[in-house]
Amino acid sequence: MENHLNPTYDIMEVCLLAGKIMLQSGAETYRVEDTMMRIAASFGVQQSHSYVTPTGIIFSIEGKEPTKTKLIRISERTTDLDKVTLVNSVSRKISLGELELETAYHELKEIEASSPQYTLSLQIMAASVASGCFLVMFKGSWYDFLPALLAGGLGFYCVNLFHKLVPVKFFAEFMASFVIGLVAFGFVEFGLGQQLDKIIIGSVMPLVPGLLITNAVRDLMAGHLVSGLSKGAEAFLTAFAIGSGIAVVFTIL
Repeated sequence: MENHLNPTYDIMEVCLLAGKIMLQSGAETYRVEDTMMRIAASFGVQQSHSYVTPTGIIFSIEGKEPTKTKLIRISERTTDLDKVTLVNSVSRKISLGELELETAYHELKEIEASSPQYTLSLQIMAASVASGCFLVMFKGSWYDFLPALLAGGLGFYCVNLFHKLVPVKFFAEFMASFVIGLVAFGFVEFGLGQQLDKIIIGSVMPLVPGLLITNAVRDLMAGHLVSGLSKGAEAFLTAFAIGSGIAVVFTIL
């Protein structure tokens, strides 16, 4: 976008930036591919191809000039559906002819650089309340609401903390579930909780990869086998990490 020597490359940059933001924010594979091709078509490129996996995007444009192809690597993935919505909004504006190429690029860069809509403290509070509510939903006692609330919030904080210390998702989730198991066992041991199983189940629910499982099934149904299987494997590893952490606590104690 800096040299403006070749508008085709600029279109590719806009498409890839939109796809990158969406994929890093938890969007489905088909949605990323569709958005990229719609943006290209809106800028006059009728023959474009995109191939998206959870770890990379390949995008090519065909036309009078030789085919141009570019690959970008995706290493960090999280859940931020607000950014997905914002990119969809930019895509719709482009389709309606309300945004020029350079303006669209700068808007996407602002979206990419923006901070999450919800702060970590607010996310921890939401995870805490959700843990207590899940305990009640699974027919736990109201007496265990506070232990589940505290254990769930602490576990969600730990998964963020350990992921910053060691950028390995499996390790962070394993340690977070291990902490949840220790805290839940401590509450029951000191008479502040009654149903250990219900407290643990409610507390680990914010760590369960619900969005990953949903996207994996959706991608498989849409025929995106590579993306569906890889997301399913990631969801399985997360579930295994959660179960392993709790199992270690029960084994030790």
